[in-house]
Amino acid sequence: MGLGVPDGLAVDSLITWPEGKPFAFTIFDDTDRATVENVGPVYEFLADKGLRTTKSVWPLAGKEAPRIGGSTCEDPEYLRWTLNLQAQGFEIGYHLATYHTSSRDQTLRGLERFQELYGQFPRSMANHSGCDEGIYWGFDRLTGYRRLLYKQWMRLHGRGAHRGHRKGDPLFWGDICRDRIEYVRNFQFSDINTLAGCPMMPYHDPGRPFVNQWFASSEGAEINAFNRCVSEANQDRLEEEGGACIMYTHLASGFSEDGRVQARFAELMDRLSRRNGWFVPVATLLDYIVEQRGPHELRPEERRRLEHRWLAGKLKTGPS
Repeated sequence: MGLGVPDGLAVDSLITWPEGKPFAFTIFDDTDRATVENVGPVYEFLADKGLRTTKSVWPLAGKEAPRIGGSTCEDPEYLRWTLNLQAQGFEIGYHLATYHTSSRDQTLRGLERFQELYGQFPRSMANHSGCDEGIYWGFDRLTGYRRLLYKQWMRLHGRGAHRGHRKGDPLFWGDICRDRIEYVRNFQFSDINTLAGCPMMPYHDPGRPFVNQWFASSEGAEINAFNRCVSEANQDRLEEEGGACIMYTHLASGFSEDGRVQARFAELMDRLSRRNGWFVPVATLLDYIVEQRGPHELRPEERRRLEHRWLAGKLKTGPS
């Protein structure tokens, strides 16, 4: 099936999904506030429905008070649970070394610990807004006047710079990211069809050389935003367009309570699971797109359009 491409964004080729599947769907779950108790029921539900997604982790326990915390892989029960998820076919992704800013040495230890635990370095990751070692994050996601505008916006919200890509900085780890991680999450959009909003993904941005390939996502940071994005009408349209959805979310943010999955989320995911979609983790989906289309190097005009679309929405919701 073909791919609907809005706003004049170019796409190198259309994607035909495996086994004649009409669309693809997955989730990248930022691990903020996650515990076995509050996200365990959600993952049990997803597994029962045949949905395989990406659960990010913090490999190391923090030594400082977090702005946003949650369990880490140094919690034995949580570690056992994530290893079981991996054994069931879920991808374990990376959300930086821990829930607060880490030095280069701490970042290296975090990635080495990840490899020890899960048998490989993470294939995909998302920056954590509470960590200053983010790679090309904050206003450095943008260029030109858009960068300056967002920099001022972040200052108004008390947010500083992210420095993981700045050579010579104590937080620099760009070379490690380039050598060990394939996919990094960047722009997110409100539309369910992530691939239509960013048809060049995954892409390499020559202006940001420490990331091998970037991917976009669809906005669903908490339960209400998620449910709006995956509504029945949007599910139907995703299939009609032959698209792919990578939902960005925090499954610890209202998706279950007292061990029970939120009713509307359960209703929507059950409906989605009964459709003939390709339900695989983030890295598997992105690998397939690269196999079908080949690597893509982002062109300046493509970057400008992506930045403009993202910033127009982001200024309404606040900085990340």
